[in-house]
Amino acid sequence: MFGKAGLGNLMKQAQQMQDKMKKAQEELASVEVQGESGAGAVKIIATCNHAVKRVIIEDDSLLEDKEMLEDLIAAAMNDTNKKIETTTQETMGAFTNGLNLPPGMGDIFK
Repeated sequence: MFGKAGLGNLMKQAQQMQDKMKKAQEELASVEVQGESGAGAVKIIATCNHAVKRVIIEDDSLLEDKEMLEDLIAAAMNDTNKKIETTTQETMGAFTNGLNLPPGMGDIFK
């Protein structure tokens, strides 16, 4: 199927892709996204490796009851996680473009 030169070239390309993916993952660790809830009443800023950098709660939200504030924080965190996932998929998904992988196999690189 592959000659020695073809297999060596394929292995070299795989190593290059792996190096690029590692670099992209390192870069994603510094990319920040912001999720929010309650029309901006609660905002959460986190990196794409899920490190929460900041939680912002508008003063008006502090007047809400405790359960409402807890729900707003949970919703803002969920929104942040969705944005992290989208950003990560967009970045890492670029590595599988043009590889002609079987359906579902591209997900191993995300």
